Amino acid sequence: MPQETSKSTVLVVDDTPENLTVLGELLQSRYRVRVANSGRRALQVAASKPRPDLILLDVMMPEMDGYAVINELRSNPGTRDIPVIFVTAMDADEDEERGLALGAVDYIAKPIRPAIVLARVNAHMELKQARDWLKGQNAWLEGEIARRMRDNQLMQDVSIRALASLAEARDMETGQHIRRTQAYVEVLIAHLRPHPRFAPYFSDTLAQMVAKAAPLHDIGKVGIPDSILLKPGRLTAEEFEIMKTHSVIGGNAIDLAMRGELDDEDFQILRNHGRDGGKALDASAREFESAPLAFLAVAREIAMWHHEKWDGGGYPDGLAGDAIPIPARLMALADVFDAVASRRVYKEPMPFEVAVQLITDAGGKHFDPDVVEAFLANQDAFREILERYADNDESLGLKLAGMRARGLA
Repeated sequence: MPQETSKSTVLVVDDTPENLTVLGELLQSRYRVRVANSGRRALQVAASKPRPDLILLDVMMPEMDGYAVINELRSNPGTRDIPVIFVTAMDADEDEERGLALGAVDYIAKPIRPAIVLARVNAHMELKQARDWLKGQNAWLEGEIARRMRDNQLMQDVSIRALASLAEARDMETGQHIRRTQAYVEVLIAHLRPHPRFAPYFSDTLAQMVAKAAPLHDIGKVGIPDSILLKPGRLTAEEFEIMKTHSVIGGNAIDLAMRGELDDEDFQILRNHGRDGGKALDASAREFESAPLAFLAVAREIAMWHHEKWDGGGYPDGLAGDAIPIPARLMALADVFDAVASRRVYKEPMPFEVAVQLITDAGGKHFDPDVVEAFLANQDAFREILERYADNDESLGLKLAGMRARGLA
């Protein structure tokens, strides 16, 4: 334990000058001694610098007795942790019990015995120093834990971005598509969290997971051949069937990653989550979000099922309605809107109003009607995101140049 480099401070409180003198002379060789001859004065001294490390407090004083003083000390955040030893001629058991109940750490009876006073003061000073040291260590540990959590979160965010960029590097999309779709999903989450259908699902933790997992929606495209993925014209029926497998490729890749890191019980909690349409309610929601690698389970739902349609006409599993996990429903709308409303290497954007009408018409068919309602209520936010992260000639030119270097354009 670190040693004190300067004297600790003792505040002696007594309305009798002789008692102040006796205690002061006894303690001053080891401690810095401050004195107060009344309860009011004691409170003023205790709140001023140097703050006392320990208070020797008389009980029987006029106007404000020791019991009232300790009550005031304990009610003030700046003085509540200063240890107090009562020094008094009131030596009945009930007096001592009352003092200890009010928060005193010890009780010394008058007339004082110097050896007893020094022993008690020294013992409580050592305890005070130990508590202060532990408090400092705890504060340091809390800061270190917070720093490491921030570092881990940053590493996760960077890893997500890197994986998403890996898929984007092979696609005709640019990195701005990833930014836009993630921002769209965040807007939808914010609107839907109070909604009766979505509120049980969207805890703070799950809301953050869904937003962070959104960039991984097309991670499975790394498994699609360039000749199909980057084909500038319309895909044949056979080529489209191969393209559709990107959702299964992405979902299965994340599935395998989870299986390799989890025991069977935790894996089944995460693996089964999407099968109830993302309705992680009450206790099951808390069980899910606290499970190891829950983030990957959310990412899997998005990658696997963001091409499902509300009416059951999507892929890969033909899920319909509430059977589609909530994160996938949000991603479905965000992905389609961005596909039609943003500029791409191979096409100009659809006018914003036309894109909005397309999404509106697809409510109850392609998209969850409540998700469409959330989109319509936040058109201005979607427009602002579309413009803020718009692809420019430079970004599109770099993408086209990369394609040409690979003989694909």
